[in-house]
Amino acid sequence: MALQEHYDTRLFVPDTTAGLGVQLLVLEVLCRLAGLGTLGWLTGFAFTVITWVLLTLALQRSWTGPFGPANRVTLARTILVGGVTALVADSFDRPPPVTVLVAMATVALILDGVDGKVARRTGTATPLGARFDMEVDAFLILVLCVYLALPLGAWVLAIGLMRYAFVAASWALPWLQGALPHSVARKTVAALQGIVLVLAAAGIVPQALAAGAVALALALLVWSFGRDVVWLWRTRDRTGAGPLRSPRAAPGR
Repeated sequence: MALQEHYDTRLFVPDTTAGLGVQLLVLEVLCRLAGLGTLGWLTGFAFTVITWVLLTLALQRSWTGPFGPANRVTLARTILVGGVTALVADSFDRPPPVTVLVAMATVALILDGVDGKVARRTGTATPLGARFDMEVDAFLILVLCVYLALPLGAWVLAIGLMRYAFVAASWALPWLQGALPHSVARKTVAALQGIVLVLAAAGIVPQALAAGAVALALALLVWSFGRDVVWLWRTRDRTGAGPLRSPRAAPGR
């Protein structure tokens, strides 16, 4: 019974419910100030509801303490990603406000370096927090790839889909779920993806140069994933009894 007290079974957790409200407010601001259309608003609303449901379920199923300051930073990043998602969806109907889109994505990327530090300094690092952070990162990269797929080509989607393909492969090949060692190279390549995609989305460099930079980022990502796959294969637990963790889990959170 003592352990059960650590589970938050409330449907409306204050932090996540506040996040839901702020996300809806952000969508309304985008409608009024950035001309967000119906498609963008509906996409942003769907993102809001799905995020709230998944996060509430995760809190109910995970043995954790309070939501914590680091998760609040990640939640703020999620709200920004929701705004970017709405703008990208709306771009299929009308030219998006690129400055607003890039600004929101940039702040979300900058805050990616904050939540982990907050978690370590406050002693509130949890597996749920690390997974939350990782999923927000992955989805932002995917959304930016969707935005760039029209001007640069569908091949850009490979960057955003690679992590999800890795996760899907790990369901069939459990050895891919093995714990990876800390790697500065992996973190650098991961950070580079967001920077390059935002610069390409900003349209401040010629399209040919942007395509070349994104192609280089993709090549580095393939190398990073490939190196990890080889390492996991060589160190796999042939008995199937080794410790597992989320594929390509974010280190340091």
